[in-house]
Amino acid sequence: MQLYRLVPNSCRRRLAHQMTDFMISLRFSAFQTCRLVVLSALVMAASPFSASAQLTGRQSEGSLSPIPIAIPEFVGDNPQLAIEISNVVANDLESSGLFKPLDRASFLEAVRDINQPPRMVDWRTIGADALSVGRVTRDASGRLSSEFRLWDVATGKQLAGQRFATSEANWRRVGHIIADQIYERLTGEKGYFDSRVVFVDETGPKDKRVKRLAIMDQDGANVRVLSKGSEIVLTPRFSPTRNEITFMSYTRDQPRVFLLNLETMQREVVGDFPGMTFAPRFSPDGQRVIFSMQSEGSSSIFELDLRTKQTRQVTQTNAIDTGPSYSPDGKQIAFESDREGTQQLYLMNSDGSGVRRLSYGDGRYSTPVWSPRGDYIAFTKQLAGRFLIGVMRPDGSGERVLTEGFHNEGPTWSPNGRVVMFFREGQGANGGARIFSVDITGYNERVIPTPSFASDPAWSPLLN
Repeated sequence: MQLYRLVPNSCRRRLAHQMTDFMISLRFSAFQTCRLVVLSALVMAASPFSASAQLTGRQSEGSLSPIPIAIPEFVGDNPQLAIEISNVVANDLESSGLFKPLDRASFLEAVRDINQPPRMVDWRTIGADALSVGRVTRDASGRLSSEFRLWDVATGKQLAGQRFATSEANWRRVGHIIADQIYERLTGEKGYFDSRVVFVDETGPKDKRVKRLAIMDQDGANVRVLSKGSEIVLTPRFSPTRNEITFMSYTRDQPRVFLLNLETMQREVVGDFPGMTFAPRFSPDGQRVIFSMQSEGSSSIFELDLRTKQTRQVTQTNAIDTGPSYSPDGKQIAFESDREGTQQLYLMNSDGSGVRRLSYGDGRYSTPVWSPRGDYIAFTKQLAGRFLIGVMRPDGSGERVLTEGFHNEGPTWSPNGRVVMFFREGQGANGGARIFSVDITGYNERVIPTPSFASDPAWSPLLN
């Protein structure tokens, strides 16, 4: 049995820092601009979480013992809405695999006033390491006012507390933001729950699938369709600004790369190119798009400056170079190529110099995607009829398979670089693609619920 630490050594110092009052504004929807305000930081303990053992799980054969946390139903003047927000918090934390929300039927104390210190002995009795309570009300202007507190059950110290105000339509985001606060406070890493996923919604018979652009919360809720289905759409990708996506579209058998503004729903053609274009992806600063373009049996990687509309060729070989992905600092590009005879992963400087091979294992490698933290590159691997999703370090070492299946493809990273989302094709005449997520340790694989078949997911940055 191997000890698996959830928290870096710096976490204790980080948790010891007090929070000062602050105010933030957030973009809430891809379709409208709303404001959520953190009214105040309520109370922050100056001590870290009580015992390092409580931030440590035991991992054996791909399983991990998560942190037990109690999340009672939130209270408020709209009881059902308060309960729904607390359910979003609990579901987010449970889906990470790092937390175990305890059964509410086991709770010994009924929380009615979140300003009163909880009876910690009651929460210790049921095995809780942490406790989060909340309240949801309406302020004088009719806006939703939500607040929560996070407690260390062992010491009785309050670890976090904030109050939010927003329109009622954005209640789910309140739950996601609270979950992110708890996740960061107890693990020392940024959360990823307050984020979106753009994907391809697929309906109809397998041989006549209608493919439409769609967007959803990272947990599969709030699905919205972005295109009408009169065209085939592929490989949507988020801009670092969170408000634009790039994607490929086939209209009258003519492939084109588009930019779509998620607030105005206005689209524009990135550029008219003489050959087939593939796999567009933004640079980290959102000012450039990199893609591959086919010509006479080979394909090369090109970069387009969105401001000047100038195109620059990055690779120049007779091979098939495609699937480019920038490093988080924009200085390097990972890509796939068959320049040495088989489909492998390569790395180069952003100007095209210094090309070196990354993958040397058996099988064919494709779709490299750089983690937002820069520590791993995710990829798809075909080996002996299987499709694997794996990760490796940027120097090619530490290759690790996270999952395998009939047809896995299209890895995309959560904003904190801890979770990989991908899609898997089902077998049979009625089979279709479904979106899954898996932790970078290779455990906690989950299906993301969608109304119909779904493929090509792309995770947004954090919205807040």
